[in-house]
Amino acid sequence: MTETVTLTKKSVPLWAQITIWVFLAGLLALVGFGLNNASNPMAEIGKPVPDFDLAFFEGYEYNGEAQMKLSDLRGKIVVINIWASWCKPCEQEAPELEEAWQYYKDGADVVFLGVDYVDTPEGAFGYLKKFDISFPNAPDLQSNISSILNRQMGVPETYLIDREGVLRKIKIGPFASVDEIRAFIASAE
Repeated sequence: MTETVTLTKKSVPLWAQITIWVFLAGLLALVGFGLNNASNPMAEIGKPVPDFDLAFFEGYEYNGEAQMKLSDLRGKIVVINIWASWCKPCEQEAPELEEAWQYYKDGADVVFLGVDYVDTPEGAFGYLKKFDISFPNAPDLQSNISSILNRQMGVPETYLIDREGVLRKIKIGPFASVDEIRAFIASAE
């Protein structure tokens, strides 16, 4: 007499398969995010700011130059304000930033740079005209600049870079007065 043995194959429950696949997808996402951050340097207080290019809005160039690198400003104190036309807190500080720029612009020791975060050209130009902004401003449509600088809470954010290109301070949110802006800048002098 011959006995036939039938082996039954146990399958992994569906919920376990889904859990395993979700875990693997999450792990891959984390690895990808880590690799992306490693290839995109970010500014840190007390360290040199990674260099980046600025292509200014027409009419808002720096000393007549339509493009430049941040490193071109070594030897100067640089104030970078990240803003957007759709940002109400940005509107609160815009007049104070322009007034502070008027105070510093003739000294050629302090440079203000505006970086318009993910905005439309119409919105950006409307904002710049509405607040009579005269300091250099550049769009950041692809968030290339803000991916290096803007890693905190959103707009507005202001970054203070010293004469050696080192990030000294970050101001999250709008400035309340010109005196606050001047004190912010004085900390890098």
